[in-house]
Amino acid sequence: MKAYVFPGQGAQFEGMGKDLYEQSATARDLFDQANEILGHSITDVMFEGSAEDLKETKITQPAIFLHSIITAMVAGDNFAPEAVAGHSLGEFSALVAAGALDFADGLRLVQQRALAMQSACDQVPGTMAAILGQSDEDVEDACAKAGDLVIPANYNSPGQLVISGTVAGVQAVVDYFAEQGARAILLPVGGAFHSPLMQPAQDQLKDAIEKTNFGSPKCPVYQNITAAPETDPERIQENLIKQLTGPVRWTQTMQRMLADGVTEFIEVGGTGKVLQGLVKKIDRRFPTSKLEVL
Repeated sequence: MKAYVFPGQGAQFEGMGKDLYEQSATARDLFDQANEILGHSITDVMFEGSAEDLKETKITQPAIFLHSIITAMVAGDNFAPEAVAGHSLGEFSALVAAGALDFADGLRLVQQRALAMQSACDQVPGTMAAILGQSDEDVEDACAKAGDLVIPANYNSPGQLVISGTVAGVQAVVDYFAEQGARAILLPVGGAFHSPLMQPAQDQLKDAIEKTNFGSPKCPVYQNITAAPETDPERIQENLIKQLTGPVRWTQTMQRMLADGVTEFIEVGGTGKVLQGLVKKIDRRFPTSKLEVL
């Protein structure tokens, strides 16, 4: 069984989507629609912007979403998912690709998500750090004992867990592991994503998600918050609302997909390398690839 996986922030690259625009009429129509929906020319930044330009959250999130979805749509019959999942932002791409959301509604939600997250970062300072080479249980225990708000935010793969919270809380956990000679790296991010500090963003996005029409996907969507397959539109909405303040259970999601019979993972959009790398760290036995369309 083939599963298609969709990356989140960090998968952007300079010139993303330019080849699709130049070589596919379908891609041109979708990019032009996107510019109209967003109210500005995101294609200018995607095609000609610098790496620094593409790091801005309000640009990064819709850019990666567009690159993933347009790649899938241009692929036509070559894109035939039997299961999908997306990492953080990528969950929105997965839902559109699976037919649970239409293109325009998905893009509007992604734009609102990016702006809400940026607003929350401005309101409540926070940060994140990667803890490497430690068990999930040890990191969870260190977070619980930190004395300030810090939680596991991204279960990326065994031995790679990202924590998120207040600056003091995250620093305390980083210091704890550094004293033991472990690798603990503060990340250059503007806020505490996937933690309770994103509650203002979740509150903003909740209303928009509830007002958006969700349909039944054509295949199971494995969601971040549960690491389980979902097909019920109401459950999908509920889980999507919780996603901003809850952890991305990517390790558990991949393990569940493998247990459910997935035999191959295909990454859709972005550099095409991020999620392939995480899958290999979880279980090297299963083939991975990037969806190629041109």
